[in-house]
Amino acid sequence: MMISRRRFLAAAAARSPAAAQSAARRPNILFLGVDDWRDWVGCLGGFPGVETPNLDRLASRGLLFTNAHCAAPVCNPSRTALLTGLRPSSTGVYTNNQWWKPALPEVVTLPRYFKQNGYYVAGGGKMFHHEPGFNDPEAWHDYFHWAEEIKPNGWGGGYNSTLDVRPPRFPMSDVNGYRQNFDFGPVDNPESDFPDYKVASWACDLLSRPQNRPFFLGVGMFRPHLSWYVPRKYFEMYPLDSVRLPETLESDLDDVPKAALRLQQVRIPDEHNLVVKKGKWKAAVQAYLACISFSDVMVGRVLRALETGPYRDNTVVVLWSDHGYHLGEKSAWHKFTLWEESTRVPLIFAAPGVTTAGARCTRPVSLVDLYPTLVDLCGLPRKPGLDGQSLAPLLRNPAASWARPALITAGLGNHSLREERWRYIRYEDGSEELYDHQKDPKEWHNLAGRAEYSHVKQGLARWLPNRNQPDVPGKKAYRFDPNKYTWARVSP
Repeated sequence: MMISRRRFLAAAAARSPAAAQSAARRPNILFLGVDDWRDWVGCLGGFPGVETPNLDRLASRGLLFTNAHCAAPVCNPSRTALLTGLRPSSTGVYTNNQWWKPALPEVVTLPRYFKQNGYYVAGGGKMFHHEPGFNDPEAWHDYFHWAEEIKPNGWGGGYNSTLDVRPPRFPMSDVNGYRQNFDFGPVDNPESDFPDYKVASWACDLLSRPQNRPFFLGVGMFRPHLSWYVPRKYFEMYPLDSVRLPETLESDLDDVPKAALRLQQVRIPDEHNLVVKKGKWKAAVQAYLACISFSDVMVGRVLRALETGPYRDNTVVVLWSDHGYHLGEKSAWHKFTLWEESTRVPLIFAAPGVTTAGARCTRPVSLVDLYPTLVDLCGLPRKPGLDGQSLAPLLRNPAASWARPALITAGLGNHSLREERWRYIRYEDGSEELYDHQKDPKEWHNLAGRAEYSHVKQGLARWLPNRNQPDVPGKKAYRFDPNKYTWARVSP
């Protein structure tokens, strides 16, 4: 059933539970997540020649945030923050080795909150971290497991396992000396063999079926997460001899603190030196671009199903990536850092009757803001205690005032603050970085040690967390039962 534009706007503008209750029909939510996708999107201008027509088309329909950032440049803490509305400094979840659910048993996640408020809530693919024990079974009425073997394994994602598409030989890249999954190369399997294709097909089917109540549909794509195996045709979109390497500065690391080089699982620049030594830098960039374009096609299939189905005019679409990605900048690979390449992400909203087609917003926003924003847009009762702030005012007016910077956290006590002009980083040991994006968009020149910028640091530092929650227990502290989806604390 369709709703009128006026009724949608009434729901979107609701300011109290009473007003929300009066809305006869709330908008649906299509919640599209992609993994490890940095700002290399055509509409963001992050990399010349990247082919992302479907994300570009979505941006032309709605509002593109050009200064959006993750809450943490690591998968599990980023997704935990996004789906709980709580920053890592509030939860103590800083790494991929920490189950959030036994440590935060009372937390109501975003999909679960929609479920509690009358929505049909379905999910598929990678929403929470993809390893066993990270999903939230209580949040969903239905969850699509693209291989039946996955469900009994604690709702693990099955990515990069024997169930996923595997290359003809392993390794193909010869640069996986530090990370086993740092491998890439074209495969000759059809698209239909890939988990993301299966997840997209499931979502397309759901979007074509009649629903008797509003829905929240979470669709998570795994690519461009490692390993970078996609059909050969996507590699052929980026001939190796035409691939451009990211711009770098040879002396880039000379003015960064030692703490910055220790945030990665592999200390910078060891892994980059291996990639360069093996002559695989261009090949790695080609593979990442191929995976981006593959993911764009999968997202496009879901968007077309929405656009040609019965829910186009009463569905809010939000597309996000969990964090950014380094491909050699600052001699770093992967994520884990507090620099622009790790933190900046694509974020697009298309909300009928709320956003203006083709609008752009330069305000610094965080993925932790998504929870209160969607609650606000759908006229649900306000959820108390969230760290984020509703983006609804910016959706209506991208130039609206927005006082606070985006806060990004990488491990206990390490924070980055990004506003429209500046990035300020403070590490647990007190060392600092400061970058002026007006003059230095590549973050090549650290200004933190210059006295004339002390007032800039002081102004930004007031947004640092007042308290940093200690690390919650790691996996070894629990005995996890994947069949019952329960945890038992292991005695010390």
